[in-house]
Amino acid sequence: MTTPVCTSASTAAVPAATQSLAYPSFSSYVRARQSVLLRTARSLTANPSDAEDLLQTALAKTYVAWERIEDHRALDGYVRRALLNTRTSQWRKRKVDEFSCDELPEPEPVPGAADPAEQQALRDAMWRAIMKLPARQRAMVVLRYYEDLSEVQTAEVLGVSVGTVKSAVSRALGKLREDPELGPVR
Repeated sequence: MTTPVCTSASTAAVPAATQSLAYPSFSSYVRARQSVLLRTARSLTANPSDAEDLLQTALAKTYVAWERIEDHRALDGYVRRALLNTRTSQWRKRKVDEFSCDELPEPEPVPGAADPAEQQALRDAMWRAIMKLPARQRAMVVLRYYEDLSEVQTAEVLGVSVGTVKSAVSRALGKLREDPELGPVR
C-alpha cells in the first residue's frame, strides 16, 4: 500500500475516521513554511504556476525522504536544495526548438506592406522634425496626435483656450509639411 502525498486528495477519497497521516510532522511543516518555500520557488521560475509545480515536486521528494532526514531543524535547507535540484533537472531536460543552419530564413514579404526599416526611418525623421518646432507647438502636437487627446483636453492640460490649440496645431502641421526630411518618398 502506498501513502498518499497529497492530503487534500486523500481526504476526498477516504472518510475522516479511517484516514491517518504517516507523517503528521511533515503536514505541519508544510503548513508553517509553505509561503516562504513558495517565494523561493518563484525566484527560480518566471511563471507562478511553474513555481507551484516546482514546490509540489520538491515537497513530494522531501516526503519520500522524510524518515531519512535526521536533523529536522535543517528542513528548509533540504527543501531549498530539492527545489534547486529539481529546477536544474527541468532546465537540462527542456526541449530546444532552435536549430542551426547555414542560411538565415527570411520572412516572405507581404504584398503592400511597407519595409520596416523605411517605417523606422520615417518615424525618426518625424521626431527630428517635431523637435525643431517651438516648445509650445511641440507640446500641442504630441498631446493631440501621439497622446490622442482631443482639442479640449489638450487645452485643459496646457491651460490655454481651444482656439489657441487649433491655431498652434495648424501652424505646427504647416511647418511639418514644409520640412525637407518629410518630403515625398522617392
